[in-house]
Amino acid sequence: MPRPTTAQIAYGSLTVVFSTLAMLLLSRTDSGAGVAVIALAALGLGLLVAMTVPQPRPVAPAVRTVPAASPAERRAPVLAESVREPAGP
Repeated sequence: MPRPTTAQIAYGSLTVVFSTLAMLLLSRTDSGAGVAVIALAALGLGLLVAMTVPQPRPVAPAVRTVPAASPAERRAPVLAESVREPAGP
């Protein structure tokens, strides 16, 4: 499993903090169970946001292109290189 990037950690953490505050203020709950439910919901939302942040793609190696041969070079015959055999004993 790949490690999370800095952006994923930051977005997930900020989502947890702000969504917890917003849900606590909107629900006006006083019970411990209500706070626990809101905290768990915020953690789930933060995890969802962190996992949906796109990860950087690996950089592909550069491909060298060979310039196209001129028409004259294309018509030139290809000469085979002479192969030298090693001298005998």
